[in-house]
Amino acid sequence: MSFVLNSLPQTWPWLILMAALAAGWAGSRGLACAMLAAFAGAAVALGHLTPLALTALAAGLLFAAFLPRTRGPAALIAHAVLVLWSLALGAHLVPGVQNLLILDQVQAGPASAPYSLHLNLDKPMVFFALLLAWPALLQRNDPASKAALLSGLLLLAALLPLALLTGALRLEPGLPDWALLWMASNLLLTCLAEEAFFRGYLQQGLSRRFGPAAGIAAASLLFGLAHVGAGPAVAAFAALLGLACGLGYWGAGRFHVPVLMHFAFNLGHFLLFTYPGPA
Repeated sequence: MSFVLNSLPQTWPWLILMAALAAGWAGSRGLACAMLAAFAGAAVALGHLTPLALTALAAGLLFAAFLPRTRGPAALIAHAVLVLWSLALGAHLVPGVQNLLILDQVQAGPASAPYSLHLNLDKPMVFFALLLAWPALLQRNDPASKAALLSGLLLLAALLPLALLTGALRLEPGLPDWALLWMASNLLLTCLAEEAFFRGYLQQGLSRRFGPAAGIAAASLLFGLAHVGAGPAVAAFAALLGLACGLGYWGAGRFHVPVLMHFAFNLGHFLLFTYPGPA
């Protein structure tokens, strides 16, 4: 807690962003947009966003708001643009965005590799865009089956032991003084945005068009490919995590299920094993 309090002079704008994300997740779009506007103003004032970057982000959100009105070939093109815009944000390719480096080459434990944490402001914009562009994002779907949900949960539970058996991770229980900030950042700035894109948008959209098996498989593989920069082993585990979350989402029909499954995996990794990997 002391780390969180000491870092407030730097991190306070992100508390507004996290509150906006939580409000949007709860379905309060008006409140979420108001807090997002307040965050944007603070980010520009503090130099985390240039006017050009703010224009790019605002244009993307405005485009997303009008996307549900498109039909036919225009809708396909619009969704392709939205996907490319989202991928650019997730890869931090938009110029003029200065994500806050809050941890620089620290160790979660003596056996863990050095780790840096940025509080991102670009990737979370994907969630807000999808909230505007994809009305079905927070929609409650009919649960597929308890067996699908159980399969996802069992696969999720097997991933960390599998990583331990293969040597990808080592046991190292611990609780760094920056754990609370990591938890808030991981849940709202990472898991919520990634699950909105891969499960709530891609999986759901592809499942409607090609069936649930194709939707789950494609979204899981793409989720793995998105992590290939960290190495093939990480990409493989990410694909399996995507499969677990995809089965959970399909089985339960509730968007919060894959978000919490993703976070539970990350939290278990963080609290019980070398993070992000062995030194």
